[in-house]
Amino acid sequence: MPGMEPRPDCNTGDMADIDVQSTNTPETFVVTVTDGGATTQHKVSVPVRSQAGLPENVDAERLIRSSFAFLLEREPASAILPEFSLDTITRYFPEYPDEMVKRHG
Repeated sequence: MPGMEPRPDCNTGDMADIDVQSTNTPETFVVTVTDGGATTQHKVSVPVRSQAGLPENVDAERLIRSSFAFLLEREPASAILPEFSLDTITRYFPEYPDEMVKRHG
């Protein structure tokens, strides 16, 4: 997840199929992204949202889906880490928490 502005060769996240499945571990999900014929899989955990600056008024699956749309606006699915916590995104894209609050305001 290199920090960068939205790239013209990345999609808007709307074209990709983002499938979010819960696991046996609370607040941990498996995300499968199918984008242009390529499929990637990611293990994602949701941190304590108030500490990460993320909206608390939206369910975890919806937050993950919009987080992946945000990432896909900036990088190809193959560049997304295979396993991470949502608060990791801020290290690469400092605007992430504010953008999630805007999208789920």
